[in-house]
Amino acid sequence: MGSEGFSAAQREALRIIAAQAAVTVMLALACWWIWGDLAGRSALIGGGIGTLGNLVQASFGMRRLPPGADPRRVLGALYRGVALKVAMTVLAFVWVLRAKRVAPAELFCVYAATFLVYWLALARKSASALKRQAP
Repeated sequence: MGSEGFSAAQREALRIIAAQAAVTVMLALACWWIWGDLAGRSALIGGGIGTLGNLVQASFGMRRLPPGADPRRVLGALYRGVALKVAMTVLAFVWVLRAKRVAPAELFCVYAATFLVYWLALARKSASALKRQAP
């Protein structure tokens, strides 16, 4: 399915998720190069959890919302997406920390980097919106 089936918000969410995935891979490669296999794998897992969480949130938070949908319906969908993201993230971390040998610093640092990507994208979007409103 091409981008014509997505709203502008969905396209923006997919761009952010793609950027998070790219940053995850770059940081995982850097960790692997500097500290070895365990660090690289842990970084990839941590960033993967962050990226997958945002994909879950976007998928379920924006599903079947037509443009101009009732704000209560939009808010309910966003809450549902956030709840699923939190649940998936917690379950993924519990599973990884119990079942896998990981380097915790790399795992959590690259997970946190996925938030940084989101915040930078949000700041960029807000700045461009402010520029459009300026006289």
